[in-house]
Amino acid sequence: MNPNTFPTKGNLILAKNSLALATQGYELMDKKRNILLRELMSLIDQAKDIQSEIDSTFTTAYAALQKANIELGINYVQKAASAVPEDDTIKVKARSIMGTEIPLVQHEPQPLSLTYACFSSRESLDEAREKFEKVKELTIRLSMVENSAYRLAGSIRKTQKRANALKNITIPMYQALVTNISNALEEKDREEFTRLKVIKRMKN
Repeated sequence: MNPNTFPTKGNLILAKNSLALATQGYELMDKKRNILLRELMSLIDQAKDIQSEIDSTFTTAYAALQKANIELGINYVQKAASAVPEDDTIKVKARSIMGTEIPLVQHEPQPLSLTYACFSSRESLDEAREKFEKVKELTIRLSMVENSAYRLAGSIRKTQKRANALKNITIPMYQALVTNISNALEEKDREEFTRLKVIKRMKN
């Protein structure tokens, strides 16, 4: 509504309805922001745990790989690595949290199949492959969590902007409008009452 709206009872009702709607909208935005913040904090904790596990797994995986390179030679290890089949079981879907679409990565771990001759390899190669397989699983989980966190953070920023606009601009504007119209109507009623008294006195 225009802040310069003509002061009538109809416009006062409209202004009060707009104020109630803006207040309700702010409360909903505030609840949405709080829910998204809780989800984001949970994801941040998960990301920290996964990142810590990835770091330790990477360390042991590279140590095993280095040992395999020394024992078997880099060329042998590279040939063994190139024989590992491509993983095409990763599927990305989406789920909604308060209207925010976040990725849901689905992956079915496959049993490790032997792609090199066991008699010519070493235990270090098996260990390296097992550890890097675990790194892959953790990386898939981390990518889902981090992408979800980024999207939630963006949604929280937008929700915060809308909530601030309602709280600092829209709601005060309608509060002032309701007050101005109410004051104008009360003044008009007083003038009308005074006018009627004067007319009555003149008749008497």
